[in-house]
Amino acid sequence: MEDENGGRKREEEGGGRGGKAVVMLISGTLIYYHCSLRNSSFISLISDVFLVILSSLAILGLLFRHLHISVPVDPLEWQISQDAANSLFACLANTVGAAESVLRVAATGHDKKLFVRVVVSLYFLSVLGRMISGVTVAYAGLCLFCLYMLAESSLPKNGRLSRVLGRRENAAELQDSN
Repeated sequence: MEDENGGRKREEEGGGRGGKAVVMLISGTLIYYHCSLRNSSFISLISDVFLVILSSLAILGLLFRHLHISVPVDPLEWQISQDAANSLFACLANTVGAAESVLRVAATGHDKKLFVRVVVSLYFLSVLGRMISGVTVAYAGLCLFCLYMLAESSLPKNGRLSRVLGRRENAAELQDSN
């Protein structure tokens, strides 16, 4: 489909997820290299990133001043909206609240199945943490998440793997099937 300006429209569902997954994978690989293979801390990574950004901006500023190029900077472009901030923190609060609720129910012992699953999961994470560094586990999780995003964005909606991933054409089909 083309819009009125002659450009191609992006698909509504999963249009930019492939690119996001690649960018996340590259960023995660750089973070993994810095923290794990170079044996540097996360604080060192953040300070290196700020140093590179500051140096790049200083060099670009000097270059633009030398070439008499004015670059207007709109401070509103660098801010997020209040709704976006509220949405982000609401999502974070809901996630933490849900995890706290599950752990509270598991701790009471009323749901034996949930209690066993939580204990087994925590034991597995404990064993995994002793065998492999936390950075490696986080990087493996990021790689799996990126693969999931790539698979979700590249597969047709009616394929077999799409049903496994939980994608549906629309919510009306779900209600019609019930």
